[in-house]
Amino acid sequence: QISKMFGTVVVGVGIAGLARIRDLMNPMPSSPSEHLKLFGFVSRRSFGNINEAKQISLEDALRNKDIHAAFISTENRSHEETIRMFLEAGKHVLVEYPMTLSAKAAHELWEMAEQKGKVLHVEHIELLTEEYKQLKKEVAGKDLVKGTLHFTGSVLDENKSGFPAFSGIARLTWLIDLFGDLTVTSATREKQKDKNYSRMTVHFETANKKPLTWIEERGPGMRREKKINFCFTSGCLENFPEAPRSSVGLFMQDQNLFAKKLLGQVSKEELAAEKWRILRCLDLAEVIQQYCEEPEKIYS
Repeated sequence: QISKMFGTVVVGVGIAGLARIRDLMNPMPSSPSEHLKLFGFVSRRSFGNINEAKQISLEDALRNKDIHAAFISTENRSHEETIRMFLEAGKHVLVEYPMTLSAKAAHELWEMAEQKGKVLHVEHIELLTEEYKQLKKEVAGKDLVKGTLHFTGSVLDENKSGFPAFSGIARLTWLIDLFGDLTVTSATREKQKDKNYSRMTVHFETANKKPLTWIEERGPGMRREKKINFCFTSGCLENFPEAPRSSVGLFMQDQNLFAKKLLGQVSKEELAAEKWRILRCLDLAEVIQQYCEEPEKIYS
């Protein structure tokens, strides 16, 4: 049997896009990624070639029958439009998180992918880190009393990356994956334009009515860092458990997962759970944005 090959194109060549090109050109031996063949890349800037990969036009990428899948690594703001174009052209799609900057668009695109029988895969490398895998083991089976996840990082251009609940959805994904479904009880945001500083504070409740707080803080020169404080009936966890280095890069792990989906090697249950998690996080991101942007509520 001739093994099935999927022609791919990378759209956008920022940090993620370049990592994608590298990994597609050097797949892990005897991994699902060997079924992916890089055809070229699309960029608004003119590069010619990157290593052996050739630049092609967006029109060619959409039209070419030998291209079966697109890796979308553009800025967040343009994900929605780019996903739509490739799904309409009958291509499978891998997109970097956040999938879109609106929950409604995410649901529409997911429905479209299902109608067309195409894989829509959202990268979530934050769930693939060894640090996270260890944390998940540590938290498993414990009863949460309360918790906080506090992220700091450098300034983002919100016009490109979207509202912090969307650009920071990796943190929300962690909380949902660790503690199950959450409800937003309140959310506020402080901005100091002159200092280019932003701090979003979100309060959640778990299904068992336990409080969780997510803080997303960004400002000039702030170190990229996550701090946790999760308190359980058995005690508090304030530091990440020690984790080994992984021999396989995060983007490569994600690429293998996408290839497995294309090959039909991921169970219906796993796909359904992942779909629920991704869309649920985007729904919550939108609720958070609404809370932060509405004027002070007047309670009658």
